[in-house]
Amino acid sequence: MVTTFLATIPSPDQGVWQLGPVPIRAYALCIIAGIIVAIWWGERRWVARGGLKGEVTDIAVFAVPFGLVGGRLYHVATDHQKYFGEGKNPWEAFAIWNGGLGIWGAIALGGVGAWIACRRRGIPLPAMADALAPGIVVAQAIGRLGNYFNQELYGGPTTLPWGLEIYDRVDPATGLKDELNGVALDHTPIDIVHPTFLYELLWNLGVALLIVWADRRFRLGHGRVFALYVAGYTAGRFWIEIMRTDPANQVFGLRINVITSVVVFLGAVVYLALTAKKGDREVIVRGDAEASETGDGATPAGGAASAGGATPAARDSGSADTTGDGTADDRAAGDRTSGERAVGDRTTGDRAVGERTTGDGSSGKPDEVDVKAESRTVPDTKPGDKPD
Repeated sequence: MVTTFLATIPSPDQGVWQLGPVPIRAYALCIIAGIIVAIWWGERRWVARGGLKGEVTDIAVFAVPFGLVGGRLYHVATDHQKYFGEGKNPWEAFAIWNGGLGIWGAIALGGVGAWIACRRRGIPLPAMADALAPGIVVAQAIGRLGNYFNQELYGGPTTLPWGLEIYDRVDPATGLKDELNGVALDHTPIDIVHPTFLYELLWNLGVALLIVWADRRFRLGHGRVFALYVAGYTAGRFWIEIMRTDPANQVFGLRINVITSVVVFLGAVVYLALTAKKGDREVIVRGDAEASETGDGATPAGGAASAGGATPAARDSGSADTTGDGTADDRAAGDRTSGERAVGDRTTGDRAVGERTTGDGSSGKPDEVDVKAESRTVPDTKPGDKPD
């Protein structure tokens, strides 16, 4: 019997540990770890694109709670029979720590939270989404480890060497079956199945590598990195979902998540096609030049370019190149420096105009009307004048 199972993958004995009265759940730890990785990586990519450090964290303050609520709402809506009906406890719908987050709802409502935060900060949402995309899909991969500890989201029986062993878990105090909070006291597998959670984990990591490569190679922007992530993820979720054997509601004889995968995949492909002609990646330009005109060299809070609050803008980067993980090279920095030089030149020009319009030179004061008329002929070359 032992020889039969040497090549298979054992499941964890348990997914919950007690720290005094507090349960420590592997599923929750994996979700938290994924969120941390997504914020950390997204921050690095955002700063490399010209954003300010700390802005991704500000966005996450809105996006993460919205995403958790959206993920739970989708799960409860598509698996309502687990919580409502005869013998069911509706309050269990709020027990998010027991597992059950639908990625579709998490991304949809999380995107609403991100949109609200971006509007408050004056940040273009597509540019932020592109910066976050690789971190999000890696966070999903980490979250799938939580399904491993919960012994859930697996496929049908298999004889493949990477088959997953499923154990009976029981409450040690009562001996009653408890699949979620129990412990496996007997390590004889009751089944050996396809580890579909592992297939999705590996697929997600592959998608992350794909979109990082494509971003560097083709300088994707205007939301195309995020759209490519969505298309890549849904393509994998389609065939992995078909392999799963856990109970699920169906539409037209197919699991509802299979239908959702197809619809979302087509939407992502259409978006990629519609934005194909938008040109090179946008570069986030801050109001540094405007801040220098105030005389004190200070930038208003949040990188604001004016008293109206933060006003970062996005413009096509054109000839700018990237190194490493999408970092703008010295050419992009040179563009900004040139812009600041232009501001200085324009200021000097305005002074010269004023001197020419003093009339007889007796008062030393320029004629205000003439100065304004002449100044309007000087082109404004400040960075950020042409937001995307």
